[in-house]
Amino acid sequence: MSGGGVRTVRVRIAGRVQGVGYRYWTERVAGELELSGWVRNRRDGTVEAVFSGAPDDVAQMLERCRDGPAAAQVTSVDVAHEALRPPPGFAMRPTA
Repeated sequence: MSGGGVRTVRVRIAGRVQGVGYRYWTERVAGELELSGWVRNRRDGTVEAVFSGAPDDVAQMLERCRDGPAAAQVTSVDVAHEALRPPPGFAMRPTA
């Protein structure tokens, strides 16, 4: 991890983000950045995730979410502060 402290955010990613491998891509990239958290599809067609880790690494993840995997077409990434830190590791959760 780089940077000081821990930043935790909840994000909602909209666009063509389901059926294009976005969750698998998120899990892989979050692992590369050593982030904790989770990702899941939402019934409204968005992808929701929580990222927790070094502030610089979380910022890099958010920047990468704006593009996503090659087949995705991201129209927005909404970011909110998350008060609770997830347990260590990164998980894929069921659709909510």
